[in-house]
Amino acid sequence: MGWLAAGDTYEVALVEGRVVARSRSGKSPDGPVGDLPAEIRDHPEVSGLERFAEWLERHAAECAAQVTHWMVSSLPVPAALLARVWPDEAWRAVLRDVVVVADGPQVAGFLRDVDEEGGLRLTRADGGTVRLTPRTVTMPHPVLLPDLERLRAFAAESGVSQGVDQLHRATWHKPEGIDGGAVTEFAGAEYRSWYHLSFRATSLGYRVSGMNAVDRIRDAGRIFTASVGIGDPYTEEKAWTGALTWRDEDGNRALPLTDVGPVAWSEGMRMAAALHAGGTVAASRTPTASRPATADDGE
Repeated sequence: MGWLAAGDTYEVALVEGRVVARSRSGKSPDGPVGDLPAEIRDHPEVSGLERFAEWLERHAAECAAQVTHWMVSSLPVPAALLARVWPDEAWRAVLRDVVVVADGPQVAGFLRDVDEEGGLRLTRADGGTVRLTPRTVTMPHPVLLPDLERLRAFAAESGVSQGVDQLHRATWHKPEGIDGGAVTEFAGAEYRSWYHLSFRATSLGYRVSGMNAVDRIRDAGRIFTASVGIGDPYTEEKAWTGALTWRDEDGNRALPLTDVGPVAWSEGMRMAAALHAGGTVAASRTPTASRPATADDGE
């Protein structure tokens, strides 16, 4: 974006998401001013650029949210759609280097480029490059990637930085032979109040419904509702994280753990772990179960 005149003395531009100004005369006409001079802060050109910067920020967040939704749900995405959005810098920033699996030959790789006709250029984990023209691609949830550790290693060696949280998203694999109807591994973390715990849940992107934090997860065409108890705001001064359970799409029927899909399991455990991490745990309330070695630290 070029420089726009803002009065007789200054011109302004949007640089890295921030409105900056420079003098239109003097020894260093190209030198940007750190802060906008007071006399032009209300200038129409400045106001217009600030609104545009806010729109760009919202647009980038919406692009990231959409790609994250495609990835968490492993939904098929038409290659023609990728071709339409690829020229947009915000879309390209979150799509580039996402691991995709093309239909047909089932080739997986890091998405590096998309041409106008929907042709894709992928870099495989062995460093090889392939060009494909698939009808659709999926951006698999990391728990579904059989070569996850290999892909992570290649990304680290190659300096790949993803715009969405895919390769380094915390994952949990459901243990073999597990039964019952609830997971208590992350129960017992104490918060000062229900409001602090509910705020933690909503700030992480989860929904609060009464006495539960919930997350609706698409897994192999099914919808699961993962729920973590967060207490009663009207009867307790403090709040504790409760058990993790899964229900059907409507949230009415409790599901046995054996019926929970791999993505629903991983995302439910991710929610429970994130809520647990925000509280404090007394020694007497520390869960005895250990976290699987496949889980990543942090949120």
